[in-house]
Amino acid sequence: MSEPDPSSLTKPCQRRKAARPQELLEAGLRLFLRKGLAGTRIEDVAREAGVSKGTLYLYYPSKDELFKAVVRHYLTEVIVEAGNLADVHDGPSAELLHQLASTWWLRVGSSEASGLVILLMNEAAAFPELAQFYMDEVLAPTHDLLRRVLERGMARGEFRALDITSVVYGMIAPVQFLILHKRCTSVCVATPIPLEPERFLGTQIDILLHGLAIPQPPSEKIS
Repeated sequence: MSEPDPSSLTKPCQRRKAARPQELLEAGLRLFLRKGLAGTRIEDVAREAGVSKGTLYLYYPSKDELFKAVVRHYLTEVIVEAGNLADVHDGPSAELLHQLASTWWLRVGSSEASGLVILLMNEAAAFPELAQFYMDEVLAPTHDLLRRVLERGMARGEFRALDITSVVYGMIAPVQFLILHKRCTSVCVATPIPLEPERFLGTQIDILLHGLAIPQPPSEKIS
């Protein structure tokens, strides 16, 4: 008779406890997006997750710490993974930009986590410390990552030498538009039409890399 798998002997309460941080983060994300930072109470999150307020405090001692954990889980981890992807990529830099855009859309843009961007836009003035945390944990690392990719492409002779800061902002702008389009289409475009996010991002990168105008052959000089 074979020995039972030790993992199968784990008590239900132990499995439940191991899953609890993720459940709290999911409940926190839902409540923050539904009620905002000001309107979310820690007891509401506990109720949403099906635990007591005391249990929630064992993992996250305050609402601010819970929000920080939500940002780290849903946004910061994606940026770290994207950075790791950039570190091992040995192909063309243009290909890397497309991969990073696709990864962002699959992990953030197409998920509920994209609402965190709108949330911070709306409530940054009322929560300056959390806004600074978001800048340090999300915006600054994103800018650094894109800067690294652009510097790599310029050093390899793949990209023209341009003002990198301006190019980084030019790359981030379409991403922010996608989030706005997803969550508030009625005030973003005059006539809402279906938009394929991955095609849109690919087109923006193509325009960034190649421009819009068709290259014209050099005119022949008349001797």
